[in-house]
Amino acid sequence: MTSKPALRRLIDLPGIADLELKALMKRDFAEPEARAEHPEIDECATALFGLTADEADAAPRPADWDHIETKPPAAQVFAFEDAGWDVTDDKRRPLRVLGHFCGPLWLAIRGVAGTLPFQAESDAPEAWVSKLAAEASRFRKR
Repeated sequence: MTSKPALRRLIDLPGIADLELKALMKRDFAEPEARAEHPEIDECATALFGLTADEADAAPRPADWDHIETKPPAAQVFAFEDAGWDVTDDKRRPLRVLGHFCGPLWLAIRGVAGTLPFQAESDAPEAWVSKLAAEASRFRKR
């Protein structure tokens, strides 16, 4: 039996938590028009995914593209989870800044444009390795 890998959390990526806090303090920050006034949004998207939200909007899509990025954030949460990403806050609400990052993230996840941020492999042993080590320890004590 294989365990499902842990979801990558969008809010844990560099800069996202700071932008989410700004969106919490100022509701207009989460609106698409905020990218013109706040260049740090595009800077963060470029640093993380290699393209801005506007570049993601202009990127050509494959013929079978489902336009998931245009759906409301709440509707995208489960689709992101299926793709291995958690795009919610600690209270399981979609991030306020998700609208700025869903386009670049979807394109990167699906390999259409941009890149996903590097993630180091976990050095924690899998559950069966730990269980095997515990059983071996008990055996040696007998």
